[in-house]
Amino acid sequence: MTDSIASHRAERERIAAERPLAGAAVTVVGAGFGGLSAACYLAQAGADVTVLERHDRLGGVANVVEADGFRFDTGPSWYLMPDVFERFFGAFGRDPGEFYDLTHLDPHYRVFFAGDDVSGAADPTRANGPAAPVREDGGAVPGTGLAAGDGDAAADDGGPVVTTRDGRAWVDMSGDLDHVRSVFEAFESGAGAAFDDYLDAAEESYRVGMDEFVYEDRSRLRDCLDPGLVRAGRGITLLGSMQEYVEGYVGHPRLQQILQYTLVFLGGSPHNTPALYNLMSHVDFNLGVYYPEGGIHGVVEGMADLGRDLGVDFETGQRVTGIDPDGGGLRVTTADGGTRSADRVVCNANPVHADAALLPEGTDERGADYWDSRTLAPSAFMLYLGVEGGVDPLEHHTLVLPEDWDPHFDSIFGDPRWPDRPAYYVNVPSVTDDTVAPAGHEAVVVLVPVAPGLDDDPDLRERFRDRVLADLADSTGVDLRDRIVVERRACVSEFADRYGLPEGTALGLAHTLGQTGPFRPGHRSTALAGLYYAGSFTGPGIGMPMCLISGQHAADAVIDDAWPGLLDRLVP
Repeated sequence: MTDSIASHRAERERIAAERPLAGAAVTVVGAGFGGLSAACYLAQAGADVTVLERHDRLGGVANVVEADGFRFDTGPSWYLMPDVFERFFGAFGRDPGEFYDLTHLDPHYRVFFAGDDVSGAADPTRANGPAAPVREDGGAVPGTGLAAGDGDAAADDGGPVVTTRDGRAWVDMSGDLDHVRSVFEAFESGAGAAFDDYLDAAEESYRVGMDEFVYEDRSRLRDCLDPGLVRAGRGITLLGSMQEYVEGYVGHPRLQQILQYTLVFLGGSPHNTPALYNLMSHVDFNLGVYYPEGGIHGVVEGMADLGRDLGVDFETGQRVTGIDPDGGGLRVTTADGGTRSADRVVCNANPVHADAALLPEGTDERGADYWDSRTLAPSAFMLYLGVEGGVDPLEHHTLVLPEDWDPHFDSIFGDPRWPDRPAYYVNVPSVTDDTVAPAGHEAVVVLVPVAPGLDDDPDLRERFRDRVLADLADSTGVDLRDRIVVERRACVSEFADRYGLPEGTALGLAHTLGQTGPFRPGHRSTALAGLYYAGSFTGPGIGMPMCLISGQHAADAVIDDAWPGLLDRLVP
């Protein structure tokens, strides 16, 4: 157990003993990761907690599609930052292993290099320039000494660095840092050492970022008036874009992509995400990538089981339609006409939806102009495919990256449009878990980030679906088109209609500099006393681990307001 987890557990044990919310009724609206987390922390503090979820299953976007023996996670599929989950369950004297088993993925993921640069290896005479294409006449793969066709470029340990097959190439990324160094060195002379330096900086950014900016709720400017922040933040890069920062370490575009693909998890691009988020490479390479038993929804079920153990009451099929003042508390109205009185409400539904549909008429959380000025994270074009036969060489997690991904990011954050040559992600959980697909079949999920607010009528979706599946066949050699036995789709419309997400964003607010830390919407409502927010539109941000922590912060705000400290009494 790390010092951070141990100290968090000790603090929560103190709160559990003091029960500062004993006798208080708290309603949580929405059972995503933020809502589930908040419910557990509130119940531990003594509150009577009821969670209202509009759908038939808990989890929000992190849900499940089941059809003909296939099971697909509908939302997040990467289990990252295991330390955050250990900290969460540890707060209650429990361990994740009591609720679900974890499999460490090896490799963490596979990267296919689509386009003319099929080798993905640098010409040694152009270390910082684009790689030369593989020659179909059997010429060498530049930078590896490997003949084009089936085969490998070998690392020092004898393992493959760049694998080629039928004129296509890929690399595997794992927790074996010697292997990763060899991959970087195969692309660019000196890049192996640069990777070490980059990873050291990422680890320090993670330590400082988590301890000072993530686990500590600094959602108000006053929360940042701490001289210790200046001392702790020395040596980490806060300003500048990720693209500028990464260029200071490696020049080859493929290596830059490997170090920045995680920005998709933050809902940003290399050009609008602050360099602080280099910490994601520590998450990737040092902390590892895992698969939870039962998929991501297995984690949802584990959190719900913990909540029930703590006395949380879950009600599904309850769509909340209003949150109004009610004496000294709040009244929550549901679509069936029912009402519930609560001393406090934690809203895991996003505040944009709350502004438009839940708050009393004439009461705005921040108003339409504010939300229109925000940068939303991407939406997603999703294919959930049950496929007959195998899908080798796809891995559990596979990335397909074009030679130049800037036009794709521009199609999201610049001039919104359907991307011509997208970067995309393929998840095949059946590579690891044989319970998610019938024997002789694979469960495949394809995710393409797209701009929120796009018109996604059936004809547009059909044409884009055909384009993506053709590109998958061309880039990886895996042609699914004649083997699909189950197919479901989701895109902008589903995220907007099913989950009330503005313009159909799949993630929340992007992690731009102006939407980081105290510049994100806070946990305390600005419109109604006793109302709080948790989830990806508040701090610390996007992703399952961040939403877990967001739930803790929302619960702590409720506790602090019930037992205000000296600073809270003196400073509004």
